[in-house]
Amino acid sequence: MGFKRLLASMGAGGASVETELTELNVVPGGVVQGEVRIQGGSVDQQIEGLSVGLQARVEVEGTDQETKQDIEFTKLRLGGAFEVKAGAVHVVPFGLEIPWETPITMFAGQHLRGMNIGVTTELEIARALDSGDLDPINVHPLPAQQAILDAFGQLGFGFRSADMERGHIRGTRQRLPFYQEIEFFPPQQYRGLNQVELTFVADDREMDVVLEMDKKPGLFSEGSDSYRAFKVGLNDYQGTDWSAYLNQWLAQVGGQRNWL
Repeated sequence: MGFKRLLASMGAGGASVETELTELNVVPGGVVQGEVRIQGGSVDQQIEGLSVGLQARVEVEGTDQETKQDIEFTKLRLGGAFEVKAGAVHVVPFGLEIPWETPITMFAGQHLRGMNIGVTTELEIARALDSGDLDPINVHPLPAQQAILDAFGQLGFGFRSADMERGHIRGTRQRLPFYQEIEFFPPQQYRGLNQVELTFVADDREMDVVLEMDKKPGLFSEGSDSYRAFKVGLNDYQGTDWSAYLNQWLAQVGGQRNWL
């Protein structure tokens, strides 16, 4: 079980707050369940509001450099105002829906380095807001996403890195203010490519799959980026040989160096 201790900023004698997640492993479109436990202090205290949400640490492009920003991308208010009596325990269970666009944080059974997504807890006390630490969750790929990832592995592509970037990809169903890029380095047969970046943008029926291919420079030409986007149904993806599908146009873009 995931477990984090949060201490509300209520001064001496104040209540303490703990958030416990029942299950850390989720998928986009799923639900993370848990409970917030408020242990009363030495005095009665009025709680004006309690909420949980999902937060991601994303990269923001600046004029000179990249910076990191914590973005809360969904929030659930847990009831209204209530009082915590001195010494009493107040337990609030919750089920927080995971948006379909939520980036994955797990790949091939390993946590993707740099992926920082988790549950936050906020407590409103006397017009003040107390935010707790982040309780990390493990977001695993949907079966349709796993099929695409497996196809890259079957073609010999190796995982390089992953990040989340603030911005919007035109022409997709994107609603969140950021998106994920999963970077692969190509095998020798795609020698015209430096790397391939993969992005999933899903809803409850299908997903946009966006690929950005970084081409190597040729003798008389500079390197360039090539894009490809297609849709995959979340429930009917099994009928396609994704390795063959991806190879057909990856080979066209990166099968040879552009020497001329």
